[in-house]
Amino acid sequence: MIDLLHAWLVAPFDYGFMRRAVVGGLALSLAAPPLGVFLVLRGMSLIGDAMAHAILPGVALGFLLAGFSLPMMSLGGVLFGLAMALLAGAVSRMGGQREDAAMASFFIISLAAGVMLISLGGSSVDLTHVLFGSVLAINSTALLLIAAISSAIVLTLSVIFRALVVECLDPLFLRGQSRRSGWVHSVFLGLLVLNLTAGFQTLGTLMAVGLMMLPATSARFWSQRLEGLMGIAVVLAMMASTGGLLLSYHLDLPSGPSIILLAGAGYFFSALFGRYHSLAARFRRRAEPLARD
Repeated sequence: MIDLLHAWLVAPFDYGFMRRAVVGGLALSLAAPPLGVFLVLRGMSLIGDAMAHAILPGVALGFLLAGFSLPMMSLGGVLFGLAMALLAGAVSRMGGQREDAAMASFFIISLAAGVMLISLGGSSVDLTHVLFGSVLAINSTALLLIAAISSAIVLTLSVIFRALVVECLDPLFLRGQSRRSGWVHSVFLGLLVLNLTAGFQTLGTLMAVGLMMLPATSARFWSQRLEGLMGIAVVLAMMASTGGLLLSYHLDLPSGPSIILLAGAGYFFSALFGRYHSLAARFRRRAEPLARD
């Protein structure tokens, strides 16, 4: 039994590419879920998906200029993602359109533009790599970049944490207390772009948002406190990233989809058996009056 557990859980990490992949996944699991929790609390869950597509043209430009150079592709993704966020905000303020509607419009345009650029400058293999990532191909440079971005996100979140909480609960109060309240939202969007840029190398631009949102939405079934939501979301993301890598290694499956599907399985389990708002919780509430009778 011990030999079987060692072969399944420990032996795969004898390989350097597996160690780099799991460290990169754990780094993303620390930074992404707290952002997802704030997106859920702010009613902006689909904004994360829109931002993930918005970085694609910048990644594609970096690819066209320097090939598979992670620094150039990341720089392009960050710049283009921030530009799309600013444009969506400007359109929302000038035209009175909701920011999520403006963001959705820009992300559709960005997705089409990014796919077109990669198709013109590369092959279908290149397009697949950018869209779906390759966590097992992380090198030392990519790992350092992911770790640096994740650390910067965690530190920045700790600095603006109280302002983000106030903005989630009472944005009008924050605006009344400070003229710089708009910077909180801008910094938060910037952190989203940074996280998605770090995640595209491992999960691709289409699925990088999965490690951000699925653990965060799953955590809502287990806790009603902000600290609990973040802690549970981080643990679920770590379990999904590590478990997905092990599944992909042993069953010869694509690593990125394995990670996201395992996170999705966690979501369905939470929706069925979670402590709050789940199917099991609904049955418990119906059974309590009967038990008292």
